[in-house]
Amino acid sequence: MLLGLESATVRFGGRPVLDAVDLGVAEHEIVCVLGPSGSGKSTLLRVVAGLQPLDSGRVLLDGRDQAGVPAHKRGVGLMFQDHQLFPQRDVAGNVAFGPRMHGASRRQQEAQVGELLDLVGLPGAARRAVAGLSGGEQQRVALARALAPRPRLLMLDEPLGQLDRSLRERLVVELRELFGALGTTVLAVTHDQGEAFALADRVVVMRDGRIAQSGTPLEVWQRPADEFVARFLGFDNVVGATVAGEAADTPWGKVPVPDDAPQGARTLLVRPAGVRLVPADEGLRCTVAARTFRGTHVAVQLQPEGAPRLEAACALREAPEVGDTVGVEFDAAEIVVLDG
Repeated sequence: MLLGLESATVRFGGRPVLDAVDLGVAEHEIVCVLGPSGSGKSTLLRVVAGLQPLDSGRVLLDGRDQAGVPAHKRGVGLMFQDHQLFPQRDVAGNVAFGPRMHGASRRQQEAQVGELLDLVGLPGAARRAVAGLSGGEQQRVALARALAPRPRLLMLDEPLGQLDRSLRERLVVELRELFGALGTTVLAVTHDQGEAFALADRVVVMRDGRIAQSGTPLEVWQRPADEFVARFLGFDNVVGATVAGEAADTPWGKVPVPDDAPQGARTLLVRPAGVRLVPADEGLRCTVAARTFRGTHVAVQLQPEGAPRLEAACALREAPEVGDTVGVEFDAAEIVVLDG
């Protein structure tokens, strides 16, 4: 294990913002920490970097306790959301900063700058002024600068947060390929689920300074640990239910559940893909309250009488109009009985 946190705790004003967190990151693994504002994810990053002292617990790198080791001696790279480039230096001057501090010769610096700029997709940009770069280009320079000292661990704080959506989506694919090619170990924090799920080998969801769930992107998406994680991931069809056998009593009536569903009083998640629209005289009768185009599908808000709203995902050509009356049936394969 390259990085280990053991009962890592940080308190501000007596309140724990990092609460006895245990986390390990293996060599060459890409881990993304997700969570709402105030969940402790950025504090976790600062603790590993040596920018925030622990009140209790330990940070281990290669099995060595980092207590008392200053940030510049930890061998980790850190890239912030706002790039923090040196405006008075050109691109090469920014990228070469780390190697120069480590005593690299001018020839070594030039070779490394050229290699890294090729890697991040900015060949020939060495003599360009930082101020003349676009946001995406500045992000690439910041990444090259963070990689230049060849850190054992690269940490990214909201790495694509200031970029427009199309550029973010393109860069996250490039980053995944780049880290894979370099074998870089990465710990990133973000509030953007799409970014985390596209980049990470493992996703860690935080809440109130603690880890709410950790798993592969597929595991977390398919089986959220509890109602908090489900709602954070954007699922709104979450209700209390009583599970008996292969069905659950819910405010939406009887809903089928998977064969191995835990029994008794539970919380139920129905994915929008599991809300099937049928003729109005079949299933649960609903009125279409709203519809939102989401690019790949239409999110349809359905209002049953005397029950919470439901969201369904429909193909554009099949989406009903606002005010229409439809029926709803449920697909057990898209239903999750949540723990906790």
